[in-house]
Amino acid sequence: MLEAVDFVHAEGWDAEGPSLFALVPTALLAQELAQPDPEPDDAPFTLVLQEDLPTHIRAGSDELVDYVARALWPPQVAGAILAQEIIFKDVTDPTPRPARLFSGVLRDGAELTLLQLRPTEEELATSPFAEDEVELRGGPGVAPGVIEALSHGLHQSWEEEL
Repeated sequence: MLEAVDFVHAEGWDAEGPSLFALVPTALLAQELAQPDPEPDDAPFTLVLQEDLPTHIRAGSDELVDYVARALWPPQVAGAILAQEIIFKDVTDPTPRPARLFSGVLRDGAELTLLQLRPTEEELATSPFAEDEVELRGGPGVAPGVIEALSHGLHQSWEEEL
């Protein structure tokens, strides 16, 4: 998940649209590319950006959730991550703020959702590095609809659809 956060953060705020990533076992990619086996301390998965996401689908939309739920992943894909910019309203702060939502699932049922708030103008004025600092929040039950859609897409039968 942190690799997806780093990738999206490097692209900057005000993204054109959401980003969808496949999680592929690093050992499988090394084998397919005739590379040496990865070291035991290497990441178990490699992030693969899906570049065919329709440009008209907007972050936070029902259309995006529907698209993700209908995505068919080959059996070699171990999981998926969706990154999108949203407007977040915290119960402790009445002012909605731009944020990034990172939701990921694995075929084995593991799931994680993280939220990164965009720095405010005040935060940027008081800290010259506020834009570079990545503070993530998360917890159970965050974005259950997105998690359900990602899981549904992963568990669709690839062979039956082809």
